[in-house]
Amino acid sequence: MATPNPIPFRPANPGLTTLGLSLAVFMQVLDTTIANVSLPTIAGNLGASADQATWVITSFAVSNAIALPLTGWLTRRYGEVKLFMAATLLFCLASFLCGIAPSMTMLIVFRALQGAVAGPMYPVTQSLLLSIYPPEKRPQALALLVMVTIVAPIAGPILGGWITDSYSWPWIFFVNVPVGIFAALVVYAQMRGRSEQTFRPKMDYVGLAALIVGVGALQIVLDKGNDEDWFQSNFIIVTAIVSAISLAIFLIWELTDREPIVNLRLFRHRNFAAGTLAVTLGYAAFFSINVLVPQWLQRYLGYTATWAGFAAAPIGLLPILLTPFIGRYVNRFDLRFVASLAFLIMGMTSFIRSGFYLEVDFHNVAMAQFIQGLGVAFFFMPLTQIMLSDLKPNEIAAGTGLATFVRTLGASFSASITNFMWQHRAIVHHAQLAEHLTPFDSDTQQAVATLGRGNDPVAYRILERMLDSQSYQISFNELFHLLGFLFLSLIVVIWLARPPFSAKSGGAGAH
Repeated sequence: MATPNPIPFRPANPGLTTLGLSLAVFMQVLDTTIANVSLPTIAGNLGASADQATWVITSFAVSNAIALPLTGWLTRRYGEVKLFMAATLLFCLASFLCGIAPSMTMLIVFRALQGAVAGPMYPVTQSLLLSIYPPEKRPQALALLVMVTIVAPIAGPILGGWITDSYSWPWIFFVNVPVGIFAALVVYAQMRGRSEQTFRPKMDYVGLAALIVGVGALQIVLDKGNDEDWFQSNFIIVTAIVSAISLAIFLIWELTDREPIVNLRLFRHRNFAAGTLAVTLGYAAFFSINVLVPQWLQRYLGYTATWAGFAAAPIGLLPILLTPFIGRYVNRFDLRFVASLAFLIMGMTSFIRSGFYLEVDFHNVAMAQFIQGLGVAFFFMPLTQIMLSDLKPNEIAAGTGLATFVRTLGASFSASITNFMWQHRAIVHHAQLAEHLTPFDSDTQQAVATLGRGNDPVAYRILERMLDSQSYQISFNELFHLLGFLFLSLIVVIWLARPPFSAKSGGAGAH
């Protein structure tokens, strides 16, 4: 392993460099959600079904998940600056190809390419940011990156809907091109003098093949499981078996190979292991909220996609306002206390939502999101700093890539499990509620007479919709009870870490 240059590299304009790095990450994170609301329009314009259109999301997620843990190997081979430049420019090219895709098949292929080249962008950006600031300012640099990664997923659906309605869906991809080129040019101009030592690590073909097959199959199972009725589908069963065997081979091989393509031995670091576990489970629970709330608002409270976005958006206000101050002053406190405060706040807001009902007003929904934003502001930056605190300088990029990979898989599990549990528990509650509705029950007879006004079939259809809404509401409340306890339990996890928690980075970022 090459030794980092003892003389730290500082770009001529750190602020401009930070802007370029942040824009690239914003663009990349934005693209994980910006296409979601445009799928019906894309499917209609390209003559595809709704099921085919979901592969626009799945293909990006699969290839992105595969590429993330390869960041360490790629930085050792090419260096961080070159990898950042290549990934950003290739992302622009893939975005342009997505915009001009003539068919759904080609769009899915180009989205897979886009996801693959996007994989290293966040980990490398985080490593570069840490390297260009002195130790006392690194928390502020991390805080800025955290703010970007919070705002982008929230802005994605709103921006995607507005662009699709006001212009046309290809522009959700075309907007990346000028932003990405500007970011790449700025970073190159500022960082081209940075000395990096690279070498040619052995290509671990067995590990790479097992990773591609295992993670790819797992991501497909998680994304398509609900649509295919899980293990009632032969496709899901076969794909799950392939994933399990491939991932078992991957774990055994990577832990025993002398030059693994993914360095799983990073988990030997106590803080990295505890921080990654807390971030993964915390982000999975946070992701569940982002899955549940918009669907609930649109399906059962009658919100439009735009108004659902407005109701959810307040979650980003406090992180935007507070993150710079947190980055500046957070190291005056034990970071475990700060992270515990984050989990406490997010747990409390989950319990608040567990008391929601179908007539709850916009103010209460938005206020719960706003208060949760306080927890989010204290969540990402302290946990990221804890996670990186005991890594060696030349392990930062690999560690960030590995942790982001695990976090991404956690979010995928979370989305699938949340949708399954919401639907499954709703079915159970529907059956329990329906037991009390019979033609011989006086209350039922009165409800039918009132609702139908002499038209019994209409009355029973109305009752069925009411039962459906109430059963999903009860299931919604149960899930938020569970999420509340999950957030509180993570306080225990984060106290497994041990100080000091100062973020490290190699001065020249060599690998």
